[in-house]
Formats: sequence, structure tokens, C-alpha cells
Amino acid sequence: MTSTVAAASVAAPVPPEAFHRGEQALQARVGVRERMAAVGAMVLRDHMPDQHRELFEKLPTLLLGTLDEEGQPWATMLAGPPGFVHTPDAQHMQIATAPDSQDPVLAHLAPGAAVGVLGLEPHTRRRNRMNGRVAAFGDNGLDVQVVQSFGNCPKYIQAREPGLRAALVAPGPVQWLGAGLDEAAIARVQRADTLFIASASAPRPGAGHSEGVDVSHRGGEPGFVQVAHTPGGVVLSLPDYPGNQFFNTLGNLALHPLAGLLVVDYEEGGLLHIAAQAEVLWDSAARAPWPGAQRVLRLTVLRALWRPQVLPWRWTPPVSAPQFRVMRGAALG
Repeated sequence: MTSTVAAASVAAPVPPEAFHRGEQALQARVGVRERMAAVGAMVLRDHMPDQHRELFEKLPTLLLGTLDEEGQPWATMLAGPPGFVHTPDAQHMQIATAPDSQDPVLAHLAPGAAVGVLGLEPHTRRRNRMNGRVAAFGDNGLDVQVVQSFGNCPKYIQAREPGLRAALVAPGPVQWLGAGLDEAAIARVQRADTLFIASASAPRPGAGHSEGVDVSHRGGEPGFVQVAHTPGGVVLSLPDYPGNQFFNTLGNLALHPLAGLLVVDYEEGGLLHIAAQAEVLWDSAARAPWPGAQRVLRLTVLRALWRPQVLPWRWTPPVSAPQFRVMRGAALG
């Protein structure tokens, strides 16, 4: 998450120094630090613009991330009828959800906790980010105070449309998995074309106003996440393609190298949550399997949680993002 300072008014943008030192270091490494300082001053806000509020309020799902008591990031997907997310004003979000001991995010939220929010509409490839603090959480819902709001481009999003499942069934039993995962979890990772990553710029919930949590999207062709069994455990590797150069996720990982991955079963409504140790690889040999990648994110699995059939939606088959069609064409020659 990029840091922020208290604004003098609701409409005041977040200033150029909003990028924390992890983000700044990566921006400097690729030679865009000064340019991104200027861009940040224009697009990073301490409130949600009306078009962001409009998107959030019509979504049937919402991505949410936070830290547990040990500083491990986790990501989850919340679901409900469109309107289950409400923004009464530009600095507050209300989500119709309740504490859930079996959800690794909802089990750890409390007033003051940092949260990362991602609103993604796959079929239009619209996505907006909001990072904030929990104002209240209980059976009446989750209230979040906005700290920072910004948009993301539509790159690398696999288009799919949700619809209610033909027959709703009760969620299956939750299964905690060790660092080795199991065959079913590995298969889900290997066939995924989308995953989400929670990361944090500080290891402690509520550590300070300039520190927080992000949830970001990663997309690719099925199989874009490589799985390797190593002496150190199960390692997941995925490409980091050219993006907005904010380096929100990678900047966080430079300071706090833990990540929470989320793989969504778009056919049956299950969620696979993975806690991992993260490392960023920059060398050309590491990124060779992914034409167009600029870096590789290497994730050593620490533990995981499989929650079957927890979402009420099923999705249409994906339509590949145009960037991947171009990459395929370039690879073929």
C-alpha cells in the first residue's frame, strides 16, 4: 500500500511522497521514481471518486485483505447481491458481511485494522482499489474508513460473467493444508488463470497511518503459475508483467516479504487461501518461461486453507485478456 497523510479537505489528493520507501526503491531501480512521484500526485486520493463508488456498489463480489496476529497477510472474496457494498459518502464503505471464524480475513478484523479492498468486474475489466482502516465490524456489517483510493488499468484481466448457481448448497467442510498442499490444491493452482495477492508494508496491524495492506490482481493463461517441489517446500512462481509502475505489491514485499494468495474456483464457488514467503527475481533466466515478464514472483508455501462452495455465484468460461493473445502471437513468431 502506498502511504498517505491527513488531507486538509475531502477533495485534496494524496501528495507525491505518498509512495512508501519500498515502492520508491523499486521505482528508482527501474528509473521511474521522479515520473511516478508526479503521477501519484494526480491519481492517488484520500477519497473514492463517484465512478469508483458506482463500481463498488454494483459488484456481486469484493476482494478483501488484512493481516493476522502474526503479521501474515490473507486475502478473501466476499459475495452478495449487488448493493451489498454501500458507500454512504466518499470516505466510507459499508459491506454487508459478518465475522466468520472460518474465513482467514473476517476472523481477524477489528476496529483499527488495516484492510486492502479491490473491486473487480471481470466482464468489463474494470477494477478499483481502496485501502483503509476498519471503523466497526460486527453482525451489522463491516465499516471501512478510506485511507487511499485509486484505479487500475484493465490489463491481464480474464473476462468472465457471474450468475447465481442453479442450486445453492451449504459450504463443504473447511480443510487446513500444510506447507505441502495436496494434489487437489496443486491442481487448482496449476489450472488457474487468475489469482489475488494480499501484501502489507508493515508487519503489524494498525502500525501507523503510513502503513497498510493491499490486494492486487494477477492474471495469465492457465498454467501461468508454475509449481515446483523443492527441498525448501512447494514453490509457486508467477510472472510480473508491465503494469502501472506503482509497485504496490512488490514494494510491500520488499519491506515485509509475506504474501496471502487467493485462488477462486469459478466453476464451483470454492476459495483456496495460501500463506507464502515471497521473493522477487529479476534475472532473465528466471523470467524466461514467461515472454513479456519483467520480473518473477517466487512464493514458498507456508500453509493453506481450502473452503469449498462458499460463494453463491458461478461464472461463464473466461475470455482471454487481449495482452495474452498478443503474447501468444509474439511467441509463435
